[in-house]
Amino acid sequence: MSSKSNEDNLEGQSAVKEELNRKIKEQKVVVDELSNLKKNRKVYIQQRNSNIFFLADRSQTLGSCKKELDNMKKELQDI
Repeated sequence: MSSKSNEDNLEGQSAVKEELNRKIKEQKVVVDELSNLKKNRKVYIQQRNSNIFFLADRSQTLGSCKKELDNMKKELQDI
């Protein structure tokens, strides 16, 4: 039984890694898109769990997205 639980644990970790890799790729696209925006473009952030968007500062949004990407990369390395 011990080997079966180890296999289940490895499969679970693999699924977590795949999900995290998917989120990292998605976040990279967001950072690239924000980086390539013209200075005068407006950026909106969606409120969590709703369909409401708020006007946001492009540079602050880019910074927070980069931090989130770095945190995801660190989390993936820890696994």
